[in-house]
Formats: sequence, C-alpha cells, structure tokens
Amino acid sequence: MKKKFVSYQPLKKLDIWQKPNKKRTLFYFDLEITSRCNLNCRHCYINSAADDQAALRSELSVQEISAIADEAVSLGALWCLLSGGEPLLRKDFFDIYLALKKKGLLVSVFTNATLITPKHIDFFKKYPPREIEITVYGTSRETYEQISRIPGSYNAFQRGLKLLSAAGIPFELKAMAMRSNLHEMQDIIRFCAENNRDSFRFDPFLHLRYDRNPQRNREIIAERLSPEQIVELERAYPPRFHALQKNVKKLTCSKPADCDSQRLFLCGIGEGSFSLSHDGVMRLCHSLWHPDCVADLRKDTLTHAWDNLYAKVKRMESSRKEFTENCSICSLKNLCMWCPAYTYLETGRLDSWVEGFCRIAHAREESLKINS
Repeated sequence: MKKKFVSYQPLKKLDIWQKPNKKRTLFYFDLEITSRCNLNCRHCYINSAADDQAALRSELSVQEISAIADEAVSLGALWCLLSGGEPLLRKDFFDIYLALKKKGLLVSVFTNATLITPKHIDFFKKYPPREIEITVYGTSRETYEQISRIPGSYNAFQRGLKLLSAAGIPFELKAMAMRSNLHEMQDIIRFCAENNRDSFRFDPFLHLRYDRNPQRNREIIAERLSPEQIVELERAYPPRFHALQKNVKKLTCSKPADCDSQRLFLCGIGEGSFSLSHDGVMRLCHSLWHPDCVADLRKDTLTHAWDNLYAKVKRMESSRKEFTENCSICSLKNLCMWCPAYTYLETGRLDSWVEGFCRIAHAREESLKINS
C-alpha cells in the first residue's frame, strides 16, 4: 500500500472557459429532476425528504427543463435519463417526460418502483420509455426496510414490479451491496436474474453525499463493505469476476511511469454526456461536484457550458506529491475507486490519496492473482 504524504502543494490555477480545439457531440444527458425521495435509504448520496419545501422550490420547472433539452438536442443529444431522488415524486413528471419525448429524445427512467400506479402503467404503455431501471435493496421485508427506513416500502416495491410485469413493460434490476443486505446478496442476485431481461449488475461502492452532510456520510461509511468482502462477493458472482479476469491487463499498468503524472482527469469525463441536478447545476460526471468543475445553467447556457467546461476540467493538474507519487503513477489505479470526483467527496480535494480505495485495489489484485 502506498505511503500517504502529509505535505503537499496547492492545486494549480488554470485559465478558465478556454474553448476546446474541436467541436464535441453530445449523445445523452442525465436529469436529476428532484433530490426528494419517498424513501430514506441509509446509503443514498443525494436524497432529501419527500416534503422538503426548500428542495421543492429549487427544482427546475418544466419550462426550464424543456429549454435546456432544446439546447441538448441542438448539440446532438439522442436520449436522456430521468432520475432523482425519486422522479415519480414530481407531480409534473408526465409533463416533463412528454416534453422530452416530443423533442425526439429516447427517455429512460430510474425509479425505486414504490410509487408506480395503474396511471403510470397506462402512460408508459402509450409512451414507452427507452428503459426503466429499478434498484433491489432486499428480497425480504426486513432487509428492504432496514435500508429504506420506510415501513410499507417493501410491499409498495413488490406492487410496482407486479404492475410493470403484468403490463409487459420491460425493466432492468440492479442492486447496491452493503452491510445491511450482504446476507441476502445471493438471493438478490437470483431474484434479479429471474426478473431481468439482460445481465444483472450490482455496485459495492457507496459514494459519499453530494451535500457533504456529515451525519449522513457516517451512515454511508457504516454500510460500506470491507475490501475483503467486496472481492469475496465479486468472486461469488462469475460474470463480474470473469470480466475482471478478462480485463485485468487493461485495468493495470505495467509501466506507470509512462502516465501523465500531473493531469487529474484521464478518464472519459464529458465525452458525449453531462448530468444536471434538480436545481440546474451541470456536471460532466454525475459525481463531480467540485465548485471549479460545475456550471449553473440558470445563469449560463448549456451551449456555452458544454463548449467550455470540458476544456477547463480536462486541463486541470496537480503537482502535490501525495498525488504525483501515489495515485497518478499507481499501476493499480483502475482496480480501485480512485478518481478526482470521488476523491473530492471523500476529502474535499480532487488530488488526495484515499486509503479505502487503495485497500480495495490491493485486495482485488491479490484476488486476481490467486484465481489466475
């Protein structure tokens, strides 16, 4: 495991709003149309209460969403995702959905399924979504409501799935793996496999809160699996583990010294997509909330932000030893969760070393060696 440096240099200052060298095409975008949710999941990085009036007042209107979508289509967008919070909480959900469909966009929906009614079924049958994706927190009432913290939510979830299934409306299932449902993960995997159209996926990486709420962050950290539990779970699910084995050479670097030691963003951030918060904050990645990496579309146009934010973010660098002598040149960095966005949520900086991420990378490396 790499040594953690305590002395560091400040993040480099950069010229902002520089125009990129070539025009980029937008393919899709994620609209978090509300941060409010009818559930109160232990691990959630975004939710506010369903009756949070401040959150309600800050939500983009149908007209604002429509105007942004017009710009997105003019930039090439083909499809969009409606997420939250819980998007079905919005009383004007149908209006938002139809406004986007009428622009020729394919529309996907992420929902917890607990608010689905026959009215939603009739609507989706008339205006089919590109996809509906639903998270499974547990296969028993006890486990599901241990996570959701809302009595009756398990029955509502099951009712929503039954309505979709009976109507022949396809949906995808996924799961978050955490301490509260680890004992049921094999049952969850079986349940999803029986009800999914395609392959099931699960995520053992619980991200910290976008609002940096310390109490909620403590709850998330308490639900995180250990590195050993993560690799054990991955080994127990052959499709995921075989994918890691198949791509291990792509996920590790035999010549880390060849890496750019100061550039922060070496991923595909902003390559054809963006995310928009309920109150109009645009990010090139849904997790990238650093104040130097966002644009307020209530004050700026999407076209201007799309043309300029990418250049600004992609050119960001750091000369801190903690970064340049650790994560930047680490041969295992693609086996862990390290990225500037997640690191900012963990530490308040884009260029810090995170012990938990490092432990995951080394546990995965050891697991792949043992099973190679």
